[in-house]
Amino acid sequence: SSERKAQYHYRKALKNGLKVVQDSDTIRITSVDSFPVIKNDTIVWEKFFTKKDTIIQFRNVYVPKTRWQTRIEYKERIKTKYIEGKTQWKTAQATQTVKYRVNWWFILIAFVLGFLARFIFSSTFIARIQLLFKLWT
Repeated sequence: SSERKAQYHYRKALKNGLKVVQDSDTIRITSVDSFPVIKNDTIVWEKFFTKKDTIIQFRNVYVPKTRWQTRIEYKERIKTKYIEGKTQWKTAQATQTVKYRVNWWFILIAFVLGFLARFIFSSTFIARIQLLFKLWT
């Protein structure tokens, strides 16, 4: 009969790793009621909160994965790792920086100092300075 077949398959699944877990959870239901109350010839609405706790029981069934399912999950995981590695390599390649940069300020200052030293140590410059001192004295 079909009931026996179902029991057979259920027992076989339990042997191969099926887990049936009885879980329960508590839900709190809050309801708001309002009713009229007469105070000093006026109608005032009073709010009344009621809380009820209910316990819900349900079965969690853990069905073990087949070899085929685990194989496909493994392949997907490997593919995503491969793609992540490729993207990291591409981003690192795109953001390469030049490790050696020429310090242009140093070269410019050295050029200006060299030009001034050549100008100062020339014989005409020294002669002009001596002439200037003679004119002042």
